[in-house]
Formats: sequence, structure tokens, C-alpha cells
Amino acid sequence: MTTGTALLTDQYELTMLQAALASGAAHRRAVFEVFARRLPGGRRYGVVAGTGRFLDALEDFRFEEQDIEFLCSSGIVDEPTGEFLAGYRFSGNVYGYREGEAFFPGSPIMVVEGTFAEAVLLETVALSILNHDCAIAAAASRMAQAAGDRPLIEMGSRRTHEYAAVAAARAAYLCGFTSTSNLMAGHLHGVPTAGTAAHAFTLLHDSEKDAFRAQIDSLGLGTTLLVDTYDVAEAVRTAVELAGPDLGAVRIDSGDLAVVAVEVRRLLDELGASRTRIVVTGDLDEFAIAALAAAPVDAYGVGTALSTGSGHPTASLVYKLVAREDHTGRLQPVAKASVGKPSVGGRKWAYRRTSGGTATAEVVTREPVETEDRPLLAELVRDGKVVERESLEAARDRHRATLAELPLEACSLSPGDPAVPTIFK
Repeated sequence: MTTGTALLTDQYELTMLQAALASGAAHRRAVFEVFARRLPGGRRYGVVAGTGRFLDALEDFRFEEQDIEFLCSSGIVDEPTGEFLAGYRFSGNVYGYREGEAFFPGSPIMVVEGTFAEAVLLETVALSILNHDCAIAAAASRMAQAAGDRPLIEMGSRRTHEYAAVAAARAAYLCGFTSTSNLMAGHLHGVPTAGTAAHAFTLLHDSEKDAFRAQIDSLGLGTTLLVDTYDVAEAVRTAVELAGPDLGAVRIDSGDLAVVAVEVRRLLDELGASRTRIVVTGDLDEFAIAALAAAPVDAYGVGTALSTGSGHPTASLVYKLVAREDHTGRLQPVAKASVGKPSVGGRKWAYRRTSGGTATAEVVTREPVETEDRPLLAELVRDGKVVERESLEAARDRHRATLAELPLEACSLSPGDPAVPTIFK
């Protein structure tokens, strides 16, 4: 079984390579850019996430012997192309927005420089990682803003592909979630993990009281008890009877969450458990979280909506050739002119313009410029070697700083224009 990432791609990347090798154009220098023509669903900003995962995939992007045997025996590539793939190593350069940064339509969030043969093969793996992670990050960011200071637990693993769940947990943490139920995300990325019990644990026992006692005995008074398996009020009374005022939290997973939370808070206070927190779960998205702002809720658990991008499971990113070497050896801008799918040719640089600490424009140029505007493209890969990596905590800090820089309208959950215009110069 192959262990690299090279076959995580579309067939047409390899058929283009084969034809370009035959025509002699494969070794022309080329520049590809990743950008979004528009933001999905009228959202006000996008969030860069997945760059670190892409760098990991790039380092593992090798065609192994069994990969090439499969490609040649299946007639996907010819023998000369197979020989090229056997020695494939990306030796070009990659620049990109750092994770946690906001982006807008036209933002060149990743720039890949190399030969056409080297760079075209990275299209699918780059887009599959960035489209997924940026979509999750945008949804998570909106949810975190709606939640304010209340913690968010990511718990969408069972609603998506098993490895997508790990990436989703990483992107969610990057954008403000405090923990995840996914243990692999904790192991691989250091995301704090959380979890206690489902309804099955209560149903397993002869009574709800037996279930609560077993959980408290095992996990301590600070645990979270699920109180909506049968009768919520009776469950809360039983929980406080067993744990006393030091019970950590109760979780509500059904019903009108705002109404039930008010009743549970009243009952907890009456029973002397005023420090016991209330966690709510159950098909929450950013709109439901915002609607619960006035309810006595202490934390939210979010599953399906987060792991599916809250209705937008892709960030609408594309990977387009914007410059290629001509017969004189110079890079010439190239661009599509397709109706509804135009692109802007030329290798680009990007800057964030601010006024009084608030972002006012995304400035995209064809040449690097001396400016007071903040440069957005960082060098990530030089001559095929990764030269910049950063921790997930650093990206998380950047996202907080980026949100503080955006105009107030960026925080609106209603559909609207991008919060910051993109200016091409």
C-alpha cells in the first residue's frame, strides 16, 4: 500500500504532465496561485487554514514504485512519464498567507513557483487540504464570535470522514474552539480534548441514579452529567443529590435549549449548585449559538454544522496558472477569460492596508512594493525545502489579532459583501 501523498490527486494532472513532457513545455518556469473568486454564501471574510498540513503533504509527495507500476499498467501514463515521476521532487518555492489570517476575493493565499511539471502536480492536494480546512475555519470563526467568551467544544467526528474529522478539529481550534472530542487531533496536533458520556451510558444502567453514581465515582465531581435522557428536572435533582454543589456541569442535548437552560439554571441555584455549569449541544450552528446569547449557558458543543462548514463545506478556492516562461526565458502573465470565471494574470504580492488599526483594503500588486501596508505572503518553501513552520498556538493568536483588525461589519452573521475590498494594482 502506498504511504505517500502523490496519488491524492486527479488523473488530469498526470495526463497534462505527459502531454507537456512530450511537447517540451513541461520544464518551463510557471507560477500558480490559490485564490477565491468570491466568498461562499455572502460571508464577510475567509480564514486561511491547512497551510501546515499542506507543507506536511508536500514533504511526503513522492511517487513510489508501486504507484508508478499502477499508473503505467493502468495506461494512465506512458513509460517516459513514469520515469519522470520516479525521480519527482518538488524543488520550487512556495509563498502563502500564514494560518489564521483573513482573506478576501482575489487574495493570493498561496503562490507556487517551479517548473510546470513540478507545480501542476500539486494542484489537487493543495486544493483538497485548503478548501476543506479554510471552510471549517471560517465556520468556526463565526461560531466563536457568536459564542463570545463562552467555550466551544468541537464534537463533529461522527459526522464526517475519519481523517477529515482530525483536520476539522485542528481548524476549529485554530479559530477559537477550546477543545475537541477527537483524540487523534489531540495526539497529532495538541488540541485539548474533552468528553464524558452519551445517552448509551445512562441507558446501560438500571437507573439514571446508578449511571450518574458510576460516572462520578470514576471521573470525579467535576464531571459533566447528561441530564436529558428521561426527565430533565428529575435528572438535575439526582445529579446534585449525588455530587452536591461541586458538580462540574450538566449537559442538555435536546428540546428548546434556551427554555430548558433557564429552567435548569433556576433548579441548580435552588439546590445550591450555583457553580455548576450548563453545557448545551444538539445541532448548533453560529445562528443557534447567537440566539442563545441571553440564555444561562456556559459552553457549547458543536458537531455537524462545524464539520460540514456550516452549509459551506468548501472555501471555493482555485489553483490557477498566472504566469509562465516564454521563449525568451521571461515570465509572462497568463489568465483565463472564461465567462463567470475570470482570473488576473501575473505573479502577485499582497498587503493589508489599515487605518487607525482597522483594515481598509487588501492591496494586490504584480511587483513587491515599499509600503507601510502589512505584507501577507510569507516564504514557506525555498528550493523545495520547508523554511517556515509555526505552532498551532501561534496561528490561533494570529487569528485573534486578525479579527480585532477587521471592521465591525465583518462580525455580522447576515449575508453581505466582503468586509474588506481587494484592490489590484
